[in-house]
Amino acid sequence: MQQIQQIHLAEKSQEVTDWAARIGWVVGLVLFIALIYWLMRQGWKWRGTLQGDLPELPEIPEETGEPLLLLSGRYHGSTSAGQWLDRIVAHGLGTRSRAELTLTAEGLAVVRPGAQDYWIPADRLRGARLDTGIAGKVLTEGGLLVVTWQHGDRTLDSGFRSDHAADHQTWVDKINEMSGDNGVAAQHNQEGAP
Repeated sequence: MQQIQQIHLAEKSQEVTDWAARIGWVVGLVLFIALIYWLMRQGWKWRGTLQGDLPELPEIPEETGEPLLLLSGRYHGSTSAGQWLDRIVAHGLGTRSRAELTLTAEGLAVVRPGAQDYWIPADRLRGARLDTGIAGKVLTEGGLLVVTWQHGDRTLDSGFRSDHAADHQTWVDKINEMSGDNGVAAQHNQEGAP
């Protein structure tokens, strides 16, 4: 009878939680996540150091001329031209943000709230195209406006997404007309597309 009572008590008692082990696992997991975040940040800084030869971004001049086209949307980043995964992070070019683009006969003004604004003079525009992705952002066919431009010794691709994607083709046509595009942008699309 006493054995039956002991078995009956064993069935009703609950396991005691080992709080020290649980807290140890949680602290270990938090430290692991912090280490991964720190390593990612160090990699980002190292990439910026490697791209230190990139000159400062040109500032938007006081007078930019009469606007030909306006675009409101998002800036998704810049890469080396034709290499859609080689992200450029120097001088804030890797920072995603909202963007207001103004195209004039003098060049392209890129205004980014919360990030550095910059100016691409018309003689540095190398073309534009519609694409599906750029360094960490993949969209549907033609969902991204990619502007190719010369900055110092490097040719860069900068990706933008308009709030009205139907506007992209107008931008491609106008920039290619201004830059005298001879198929360079289309060639980059074939080589660097995802």
